[in-house]
Amino acid sequence: MTAETTERLFSYGTLQQAEVQISTFGRRLEGRADALTGWRLEWVKITDEAVIAASGSDRHPILVAGAPDDAVEGTVFLITPAELAAADDYEVDDYRRVAAQLRAGGTAWVYVQA
Repeated sequence: MTAETTERLFSYGTLQQAEVQISTFGRRLEGRADALTGWRLEWVKITDEAVIAASGSDRHPILVAGAPDDAVEGTVFLITPAELAAADDYEVDDYRRVAAQLRAGGTAWVYVQA
């Protein structure tokens, strides 16, 4: 992938699971550990049967705005624009995609509470 065809996606939940990556992107992703500050985790009940089948659970973490010293650990993946569109399709309406500042520097797309 070249810089022009690469998107950064921060995952703190099911997109880190191998089985979700394979069903969503058709491959396993490689990434690096990072974190987002100013966010905290809550949980949402998923009703989409395809998402439940891929993740193995109807209970998924979801990011909500938190205090400045809150932080959520996760993984940054380099993906293609087509894979980012596939991630959009995977995430249910409880989530929206935003650009967020990574603790290590730079920004990445992340799914947060809609």
